[in-house]
Amino acid sequence: MSSHAMRKKEILSLLTHHGSLSIPELARHFSVSEMTIRRDIHQLAESGRIIRTPGGATLNRAITFERDFSDRLRKMSEAKDKIGRAAAALIKDGESIVLDSGTTTLNIARHLRDRKEITVITFSLAVLDDLYAARLELTGGRYRPSSLDLVGHQVSDYLGRVHANKVFFGAAAVSFQKGVMVNDPEAPREMLQAGSERFLVIDSSKIGTEALYVYCPVEECDGIITDDGIQPEDLRRLRKLTNVTVAE
Repeated sequence: MSSHAMRKKEILSLLTHHGSLSIPELARHFSVSEMTIRRDIHQLAESGRIIRTPGGATLNRAITFERDFSDRLRKMSEAKDKIGRAAAALIKDGESIVLDSGTTTLNIARHLRDRKEITVITFSLAVLDDLYAARLELTGGRYRPSSLDLVGHQVSDYLGRVHANKVFFGAAAVSFQKGVMVNDPEAPREMLQAGSERFLVIDSSKIGTEALYVYCPVEECDGIITDDGIQPEDLRRLRKLTNVTVAE
């Protein structure tokens, strides 16, 4: 590995540890000119791994916290399948629903494969193979390969014009102090207003934890669907805030 490539790799490591650093700080650390560091930062920013700031750089948290989609799909797969089945059972023929692009909501789609009398609105490309029977409406947006979904203002604009019967969305965490939390800064908040009822689908391993961004209060969810691995105390606390369905 060249010294140039090694320096860029260490810049990423330093930003992971410190969050953000100035160009003079990086130049002193590597004993190189500020112009050299500016070139490194430009190349790293072009690759999407960091974000340039006035006089320095910060880590691109959208990349840092975004796990590979297939890895996330495998994690808690049995629990997510149970949750998907329980959520699908709430959907009546003739209804319209919004599905987000999470791996738990993908499991809802898998239990809707033969449902012809429903309309599904989504920004997830991963659900396309599972929803061949239903009427499917896909939002516009910029394609994000790592999550197999669409992001950007087109998604928000589309959801802002929608009023479905039910919205099903996932999250990275449920904190009893901060509420529903996500790691994705592009998670569209317009989704919460896109349906008459809002259901959070989340596996039990994420309850009582925290993530990077606050998405909404738990009380804004008309219901939470989780699996039977939930701790009894967590279940008791959640049921004081909203309706909770435990999928078994």
